[in-house]
Amino acid sequence: MTIAAARRYRNGSVIDHQLAPDAPPAGEGEFDWIGLVEPTEEEMDEVSARYHLHPLAVEDALGRRQMPKAESYAHQLFVVAKTAAFADDDRIVYGQTAIFMGADFIVSVRQGNDQGHHALRQEMESLPDRLAEGPDIVLHGLLDFIVDNYSPLLDRLEQIVDEMEDAAVASFPRPDSIRRIFRLRREMRRFEEIAGRTEEVAGKLSQVPLPCIDEHARPYFRDIYDHAKRAESRARWLTDTLGNIVDIAGLLEQSRQGDISRQLAGWAAILAVPTAIAGIYGMNFENMPELQTRYGYFVVLGVMASICTGLYIRFRRMGWL
Repeated sequence: MTIAAARRYRNGSVIDHQLAPDAPPAGEGEFDWIGLVEPTEEEMDEVSARYHLHPLAVEDALGRRQMPKAESYAHQLFVVAKTAAFADDDRIVYGQTAIFMGADFIVSVRQGNDQGHHALRQEMESLPDRLAEGPDIVLHGLLDFIVDNYSPLLDRLEQIVDEMEDAAVASFPRPDSIRRIFRLRREMRRFEEIAGRTEEVAGKLSQVPLPCIDEHARPYFRDIYDHAKRAESRARWLTDTLGNIVDIAGLLEQSRQGDISRQLAGWAAILAVPTAIAGIYGMNFENMPELQTRYGYFVVLGVMASICTGLYIRFRRMGWL
């Protein structure tokens, strides 16, 4: 069987480091913590028979496309959470952790993710007083571990979005950059939905009476609710920012094009003066004023230079040049 760990605890201390499949049921003050990694249907059937898991919950645990949720089945609780990690190709890779919890057991089933719970288990075993409170504290630890891992993902995405903003201010995004923006925005929308569903699950665990959740454990789940809500808010902000980058870049590009157009118009107006005067005197008529004037050539050049200089000063003051 694909078992990452199978241990039995009594009053917060380990009494069996490798729980056997034929071990007797947990006694007073005891509970089992079983960790499974991508089990087969036959392996899940064995665990289901041992702990009397609901078949609908078992079916959901074997799938990989469930959204975060919390459901009660008689005296048991079934919770689905989604892990998330950022891949090199700008995709968010999701995994699923399904958790079955009863009065004397908790079973976690990981699908499609490599975020093991070994470090979490060691940390909780180092606090026997807390672990002695029961499986609901382990449930909190698992959900808190999953939600806390959203932060590195969001930190990386914030860094990417900041770089995109800076690049968009400098110049209009290239087509490949625009495609990347919309690809990331699509990924963020999905993550925002998952974070929102996780927030709903944590809120339900902290407020709604559910099997195997004691009153003293509810504040812990409210803490997860706050973390999930913060993750959703950050994801929504990143989604909106990605959507605004192209709009802002378009406005900046229009402004840059307007500056260029004004510069071209200013220089065209300046060059139009000597062009017009030279064009008039280049028509080769015999009877034209100033043709026989000794210094007429220099006078015309002076007039051109004076008008062009005046226009240049005027356009500079207007901010066109």
